[in-house]
Amino acid sequence: MGLEIMIPEVGEIPFAGKEILSEKDWRDGLIVRTPNWLGDFVMCVPSLMQLRKLLPESCALAVIAPKAFGPVIDSLGNLVQTKFLLSDAHAFPTMQEFTHIRSFHAGAGILFNNSFRDALWMKFAGIPRLYGAKARYRSFLLKKAVSFPPRRDYVLNKPHQAAKYLALAELLGAEKWDGTLPELSLFAEPEIYPDKIIEALHTEHLLALAPGAMYGSAKKWPAEYYEEVCRAYLEKTGGKVVLLSAGNEIESAREAIKNLPQEKVIDLAGKTKLGELMNILRHAEICLANDSGSMHLSALVGSSGICVFGSTDPAATSPISRKWRILYDKMPCSPCFKRVCPAGTKECLYRVTPSMVIEEMEKLLEK
Repeated sequence: MGLEIMIPEVGEIPFAGKEILSEKDWRDGLIVRTPNWLGDFVMCVPSLMQLRKLLPESCALAVIAPKAFGPVIDSLGNLVQTKFLLSDAHAFPTMQEFTHIRSFHAGAGILFNNSFRDALWMKFAGIPRLYGAKARYRSFLLKKAVSFPPRRDYVLNKPHQAAKYLALAELLGAEKWDGTLPELSLFAEPEIYPDKIIEALHTEHLLALAPGAMYGSAKKWPAEYYEEVCRAYLEKTGGKVVLLSAGNEIESAREAIKNLPQEKVIDLAGKTKLGELMNILRHAEICLANDSGSMHLSALVGSSGICVFGSTDPAATSPISRKWRILYDKMPCSPCFKRVCPAGTKECLYRVTPSMVIEEMEKLLEK
């Protein structure tokens, strides 16, 4: 179909109805069960912003999230007053976690995931009004279950995932989101950071390279393409490339930088904590990433970036920032949402060439 260059857009918010809650109905506040994937968590931040504005001053906004997301939640400052971090987000909470959540005395709860299990135990935690998407036979546990269109393969799906979360916020009376993101409070004491992180934070022209994708190889733009874009960046700016990846993707990530001048590479693959990663992404001039948690996190901290989409859907999961550019060449077989390319070719990704990405990168650098 030909290359498309997209500026991310959350787009229209579906109408999910309107619930009227009095100040008494809120009791001590609202509790939100966040998604378990980092990218999805970032996409629910606009909804958290609108829900905080909705709540009476006497009420708190609380979130239930995986333990690993603590630094991101802390960076949101006063947006979230209480956090409940689960030691295992894919299981029932421990008795201590359950007791703490129950003692919050929430008047309402929103589930931004589709879990039956979470709806069940939150109901038993004494939250009288639960809201969420209609999914996995849990509607009888919810005061209002909202129907969203099912995801379809091989077509671009609307609404955007962030729009679905905003629809649930608007259901409870939240105002329309204006497209702004929160000012983050990032903990940063460089003197306690490892030397390579300090080096990255003191590099004037820094390209953050995140060539991994936890979901699977079908999302990963070719390593040799990343290398070509990195060479163009180094030639144009004289800066450096910082390599970022999860601990289980170190070797595959290093394929993208193995032939670059090593004095121009800061290899932090598998070496950053989440708070350190956020600081590096905020400092970077540009982030180049696959559709991944790093892409979404970079957008949240305010960086510009470029992402190549192939097996996943840029209409539904593009970053929530207009500072990003999405390159996508739709084929009849994409988006397929597979972890591994069924044809074994990843043609949808190979059709987006380094020269196409370099052209967009130069435009962002000019800005």
